[in-house]
Amino acid sequence: MSKGDAQGCLKKSGGLQERDASANASSSPVIAAFKVFQQELDTKHDKHERLVKISRDITIESKRTIFLLHRVTSVTDVESILKESDVKLDLVRRKIAQIAEELKGEDIYQFHRAFTAGIQEYVEAVSFQHYIRHRTLISLEEINAMLVFTEAQSTDAKEPAEEDAPPPTVTAVSAPPFQVIPSDYLLGVADLTGELMRMCIGSVGNGDIDTPFQLSQFLRQVHDGFSYIGNSGPYEVSKKLHTLRQSLAKVEDACYALRVRGSEIPKHMLADVFASRDAMMDADEGVA
Repeated sequence: MSKGDAQGCLKKSGGLQERDASANASSSPVIAAFKVFQQELDTKHDKHERLVKISRDITIESKRTIFLLHRVTSVTDVESILKESDVKLDLVRRKIAQIAEELKGEDIYQFHRAFTAGIQEYVEAVSFQHYIRHRTLISLEEINAMLVFTEAQSTDAKEPAEEDAPPPTVTAVSAPPFQVIPSDYLLGVADLTGELMRMCIGSVGNGDIDTPFQLSQFLRQVHDGFSYIGNSGPYEVSKKLHTLRQSLAKVEDACYALRVRGSEIPKHMLADVFASRDAMMDADEGVA
């Protein structure tokens, strides 16, 4: 046998061995099991990315609702602002219905980190609206009662193209109810205190002297409630407790200035005085 024929035989046998190895690999139970694992991981990753995107949309719409609600300190028709915020929060709830649909049959805690930021922002927005309307703190049960989706709008959460366009037709949604877990509720309420502090300063700037004292009393009650939790709650709650105390201190400082120097300072200058006080407090905290 010539040298060339030998090389040809070796190449042919090598190709047969590769095909045999490939055939054995495709029929191997280990390879088949890992292909199943790959599909499961890809499915989980895709679901996680979809939840992150929905959570970002919820955060954006919730922030827009909060910005809208801050206008109540500068308008006379508060009810129109609240009705407009109802529409925006309904859009947010339809987004949450999409999360509930994605989590159907899944363990919520496997994907919790993907959407927790959006849920916290929603809790902050809906609790801010509830406080403006009722001057009380909304409960976790009341929030979850809004997320049953027994009769809700379609899950297409796109806003109408025109401002005067009619709202979408109300239809039944098959999404299962979504339950906000206690830690997300607590973190959302902790963020609410910052918005109430801004509302206090805005109210003073518009000549409203009574609202800061109401907010101060309410924030003390919220602070007392968080103090009972202490270090026994989630780690994020203990971190936000410091921010809560800062907000309470700023509101109490504003109330002190109103009580002691309110008669000396013209109403249109009060907001500037408190803004400068806040800047000084922030600077002192930065140095510390």
